[in-house]
Amino acid sequence: MTPAPKSSSGPAADRARVREYLAKQPPDTRRQVRRIRDLIRAAVPRAVDGFSYGIPAVRVDGRLLLWYAGWKAHCSIYPVTPAVRRALGRDMTKYVVSKGTIRFPLDRPLPAPLIRRLAKARLAELTRRGSR
Repeated sequence: MTPAPKSSSGPAADRARVREYLAKQPPDTRRQVRRIRDLIRAAVPRAVDGFSYGIPAVRVDGRLLLWYAGWKAHCSIYPVTPAVRRALGRDMTKYVVSKGTIRFPLDRPLPAPLIRRLAKARLAELTRRGSR
């Protein structure tokens, strides 16, 4: 009997893609990206790995919650929506925030409380949208 071909989608495939993505990152970037992932998943315990647009993501109840990525000099989390910005307020002013992302420089410690709050604010936003 020939084994079934591996699925290129679903939770197992997403976990594998996240592992591959992390393995390709330089060590400093990899550490920061893993830490972002861990902080998001700690803030949203039912979150699972996802992969979309070529970068890691986090899913909750099958819906994409946040994306995160490592770059040469920073790591980013997406999306930073107006609702998330309102929830985090002035705490975001220490970081580069553009239309839909927040950047954390690799040469500074990650703001763990801010990242956890960001994840919870985004979850609240998705929950409100889902209940309409």
